[in-house]
Amino acid sequence: MQLAKPALDVGLYTNNKEPLLEFWQSQPWVRYDELLKVGGGVHQHRHNIGDSILKINHTQAPLGHSPSGLLQLDIFSNTITREVELNDPDGNRLVLCPQQDSNADSNLTLHIGCSDLTRSRHYYGAVLGLPEIADSRFSVGQSNIQLAAAALPAGEVEQKALGFRYMTFQVFDVVNTYTKIISQGGASGIQPVRLGDVAYIAFVRDPDGNWIEISQRKSITGSLN
Repeated sequence: MQLAKPALDVGLYTNNKEPLLEFWQSQPWVRYDELLKVGGGVHQHRHNIGDSILKINHTQAPLGHSPSGLLQLDIFSNTITREVELNDPDGNRLVLCPQQDSNADSNLTLHIGCSDLTRSRHYYGAVLGLPEIADSRFSVGQSNIQLAAAALPAGEVEQKALGFRYMTFQVFDVVNTYTKIISQGGASGIQPVRLGDVAYIAFVRDPDGNWIEISQRKSITGSLN
């Protein structure tokens, strides 16, 4: 997968807009960017974490609790002197981490629980084509994905439910990237669809059913062709 942006974006859903925005915007390493109306009554409040975007998707339609392998988000900063564990008002787990020599270029790490670690390592490495830089840790430019074996609760991973719900890779060609992932055994989530003159997106799913957005955003790539 050829990345158009050297960083991973992370999306969450909430019914609890004001407390959640107050919490995340109080973190000095998170900077508010813009509000997008993405359809279906969902308002996406976009926040910068380095080159990554934290997408806080708010909807008034009641959201349920659903299993998800997206367990924790680490944010790195050279202004942090010790590790601090936090939970936002919805219970999403956040860890603030000091930057050290081993992670000096990192902005965030997304932790993903896996029912079969070997299978997931193959998917993120061979199918998505991400470099494995350490044991079960994959590089997405400035960002990392850390896989770990976990006893995941049974049930379908819904795209729209409370908590961390999906990750986003910015690429140059959504259709070819999506087609290649599917041809190598990846599962489809949503086939490529164009969002006006803004972006071309698709969703695939990892071996545990977690949602992965593949996005070709015109403001990044310069073209949707």
